[in-house]
Amino acid sequence: MKYRIIGETMPAVEVLFDAPGEEMYTQSGGMAWMTEGIEMATNTRGGLMKGLGRMFSGESLFMATYKAQTAGSSIAFASTVAGRILPVDVTATGGMICQKGAFLCAESGVDLSVTFSKKFSAGLFGGEGFILQQLGGQGMAFLEIDGDMVEKNLAPGEVLKVDTGNVVAFERSVSYEVETVKGLGNIFFGGEGLFLTRLVGPGRVVLQTQNIAEFAGRIARFIPTSGK
Repeated sequence: MKYRIIGETMPAVEVLFDAPGEEMYTQSGGMAWMTEGIEMATNTRGGLMKGLGRMFSGESLFMATYKAQTAGSSIAFASTVAGRILPVDVTATGGMICQKGAFLCAESGVDLSVTFSKKFSAGLFGGEGFILQQLGGQGMAFLEIDGDMVEKNLAPGEVLKVDTGNVVAFERSVSYEVETVKGLGNIFFGGEGLFLTRLVGPGRVVLQTQNIAEFAGRIARFIPTSGK
């Protein structure tokens, strides 16, 4: 299959199937448009337990698989917020760990599963959550990035501290934990919350400039409540 990224503000990835039998899958509702010659099937993809695991990692219980019936058919998957779409060659990279909600779509040879933070504290307090997503197998996958994308290549032992919610994905060689912000004044008046994500190299880290949860919280303040 071939693909191209369309648009800049609210991008989409359009996939062109070269031969019958090629497949792409996404969470329910992820497809934007498609031509004739594509068959859709919806299931838990891997069984009920695997589907439940995806729910905990921010995806839907059911996944939609789109299979080409004719060569030359095409399908597009659009981002849900303004930002970027990141192509990931899972075969070449050996897979990546992603934050919940980052997965957009992938070829059928890519396995999307859940993985757990090594430290329980990271699960309780980290912006990426105790249950993360893991990309494995072979093929292309596409991730959603909120806002602009920033890439860091960490050297062995190099530490990067990130505000929770700004991590998109990182290579499996990168260790992940959460540390407490030091100082009561910083905690109560610094505006960054109690915790920071601590990433330790070596490996590639992909960040996003927008924290969608924080953005949604700011918007919510302007929504009138009942009785006002």
